[in-house]
Amino acid sequence: MQLTPFCLMLSCLRVSPDRSQFFRYDSISLSCEHQLNSTGWKVKRKTTVGGVRSCSSGWGSASSRSTCIIGNTYPSDSGVYWCESEDGERSNSVNITITDRTVILESPVLPVSEGAAVILRCKAETNSPDHMFNYYKDGRSISSNSTGEMIIHSVLKSDEGLYKCSITGGGESIGSWLAVDGSLPPSSSAPSASSSNSDHRLMCHLVVGTPYLLSTILLGLIYKDRKRARTVTESRGSNSVVMEIVV
Repeated sequence: MQLTPFCLMLSCLRVSPDRSQFFRYDSISLSCEHQLNSTGWKVKRKTTVGGVRSCSSGWGSASSRSTCIIGNTYPSDSGVYWCESEDGERSNSVNITITDRTVILESPVLPVSEGAAVILRCKAETNSPDHMFNYYKDGRSISSNSTGEMIIHSVLKSDEGLYKCSITGGGESIGSWLAVDGSLPPSSSAPSASSSNSDHRLMCHLVVGTPYLLSTILLGLIYKDRKRARTVTESRGSNSVVMEIVV
């Protein structure tokens, strides 16, 4: 993909490779990312066969507490995946499909920002230089080429929809939903964890320090006002004494 889509939540499940369709025997990496702390988060899934289960409990292997690897995928691995904390907080959910079809469409799993460039790839299980790739949106044919890539140079909200592709004489993929968010700034990369942590620390400093700053300014104004009032009073008293001496 040309860009790394943004996660719209504080906690996020990221899929690598960044797509929702996979061939049988593909490998998938699922990682829990949290803007503050990923510790204590686990990858979970709900499938038709196994129900709700955490990683390493009958499926996948945990390379760390927050990352799960599926070495060889099967259609039975198709389902809804998400991250969940020890307190029961949940991330975004992702629908993953493992298919026995000969064609898949590679499209971003997470929402992409309006104005960014997006590449949709039509991938055949067996490559051939003679392939012609056809692309569809919401059931309508929108493009055909021999490169296997369809580029949306500046994606709009109106580009959101259900996409699929086919290869002439070679089968058709299932559909994948492309989500476009107009509130996200166009970017070629997602904000790094260090920048997110820096922003969080800065916000904490502002939240904690602002009341002290305002209190200091307020006390300074009160002190200055009292000092000015005292000066005026003393000045008036001095003038009265002078006048009495003159009289």
